[in-house]
Amino acid sequence: MDKKALVVGSIFGLLTVIIGAFGAHALKELLLANDRLEVFETAVRYQYYHAVALLVIGILAEKIQGPWIRRATYLLSVGVIIFSGSLYTLSITNIGLFGAITPIGGLLMVLGWVCLIVGIVNTKKNHKKGPPT
Repeated sequence: MDKKALVVGSIFGLLTVIIGAFGAHALKELLLANDRLEVFETAVRYQYYHAVALLVIGILAEKIQGPWIRRATYLLSVGVIIFSGSLYTLSITNIGLFGAITPIGGLLMVLGWVCLIVGIVNTKKNHKKGPPT
């Protein structure tokens, strides 16, 4: 298992629940006034999807090892922070400049998924083949 991926995925999951609830209750009026409720919901949704992905990567890391899996974990984690973080900030402040930062986070997440694919494709089998049946 990859403990870092599991910890980060768990933290993102925890924060998804907290931030989502906070947005739905305490920030709802502000988000509606800023016309940014959908933007906020997009940030929560992508954070959640990648929290689950990191948990899966953390579990799969026992079978799929190597630098590509570590790179995927790092890029997905930083990508979520930049992508969702910029959207949260845009939603609350209504400062459009934060929307310009969002694609950087999206690109990092895409690169993280590419690294995961490369890591899976390059995985060497760790088990021995039994006799033919």
